[in-house]
Amino acid sequence: MDDQRFLESEWDYCLVLDACRYDVFEDVYDEYLDGDLEKRRSVGSSTPEWASRTFTGDHDIAYFSGNPFINDLGIPLNELKWGASCDYEWTASEHISDIHDVWKTGWDDDLGTVPPEGMTEAYRNNLDAIERADRTVLHYMQPHAPYLSRGSGQKLKQIQKGIKRQEEEEAEGGDAADDGGLLSSLSASVRPKIESRLDDSEFAQKAGLWLELDPKDLMTDGTRVTALKLYEENLRIALESVSELVDELDGDVVVTADHGEAFGEEGVWEHHIETYIPPLMEVPWLEVE
Repeated sequence: MDDQRFLESEWDYCLVLDACRYDVFEDVYDEYLDGDLEKRRSVGSSTPEWASRTFTGDHDIAYFSGNPFINDLGIPLNELKWGASCDYEWTASEHISDIHDVWKTGWDDDLGTVPPEGMTEAYRNNLDAIERADRTVLHYMQPHAPYLSRGSGQKLKQIQKGIKRQEEEEAEGGDAADDGGLLSSLSASVRPKIESRLDDSEFAQKAGLWLELDPKDLMTDGTRVTALKLYEENLRIALESVSELVDELDGDVVVTADHGEAFGEEGVWEHHIETYIPPLMEVPWLEVE
């Protein structure tokens, strides 16, 4: 299996599906897209890790980001007070020339995420930026939770609240009021340690996933079957939208992922920084015909 070689590969448009594991993609992609599919090894098991290791120089890219970790806020990952809890001294806007924060403009409050059509709209509304850039990336949030058919994502809503609080603090030069619960109220030095302990607990990881699932389905089918079914559905929704957009793209198109997703393999659920197991590291690389 080759390394992903994201920037070293030839493409004009790269469509990144967040948290898309290879095997599920392999099972369904040809119902929506034609092309040559490879399994490649990502450089990270989470978005902050992947981004900080992929974009290390200066890159002339129009980057349409549904993921708030890749943003135009100018805040390093290790200074974010919401969600990242990592030591990566990396700032997206220092390495990527033109970032479009679709996680803001295309946000759907009911779904708690950016739906695929939000990415399409952002692309169509910024054709001039695409013309100026050397290459273009569209970073979709799907198949990452929340699961669209459930209609009520929780985790990304908390990140969205955290972003607003941090922006208020930056504007006011002080500490804005915090209503994000226990973890967000802890100091910056203590919180990552607490989250690290939680990430090491399989029960805690599953409990986080349960927020996105229907309790009735959990009781009937269990966590893995229930989550995988919704995950595949999320991927299909994204691929249907991607297949429609591909017809509008003039140039070489690649569909890939930043990292995968775990459903109990080796005791891991969802995805976590520096967790190097196949479901998180093996990603699709589809060169679209």
